Amino acid sequence: MEPTPDELAGVVDLFGALARTELRRGLAELAFKRGEEYDPDRFTDTVEEAVRSYHLVAVDPAEAGVAASGADEVLVAGPVAFPELPEGATDLPHILDVPERTPDLEGAAVAAAERFRRDAVTAIDEGDRERVRALLDASYELEAWGGLDLSATRERMDDELARDR
Repeated sequence: MEPTPDELAGVVDLFGALARTELRRGLAELAFKRGEEYDPDRFTDTVEEAVRSYHLVAVDPAEAGVAASGADEVLVAGPVAFPELPEGATDLPHILDVPERTPDLEGAAVAAAERFRRDAVTAIDEGDRERVRALLDASYELEAWGGLDLSATRERMDDELARDR
């Protein structure tokens, strides 16, 4: 089972917010139901890539207004995601002992904007033009999703890309 970033967002959206460990455990349960290896850790890179691409947004539980015992962060469906449920995911609320959560998306948006700005600076400083382009595309979705103004960061990214021309 290799879930897409949109499927990861769908699983997270099913609960409202999930800790990374909860999401990985849910994915392992789905894999087990398909007769595949049950190993939550095998999904670590997949989850991290979805966070990197802004399909998922990692936020402090307090900023998201949710309780998640033992979790430093919870994940919410992010601005570039089109959440969809992988096969069998509708059973997860019965399988996982995780409550449905209603995250404060305003808090998640603020956290996402802070991370976005850091990611943009890092990509510019490293001269990673491909990452700058990806972030530039994500900036529009992030603004619409979170009601944010990222124009100053976007201008800096545009300036960096203009150097290539």
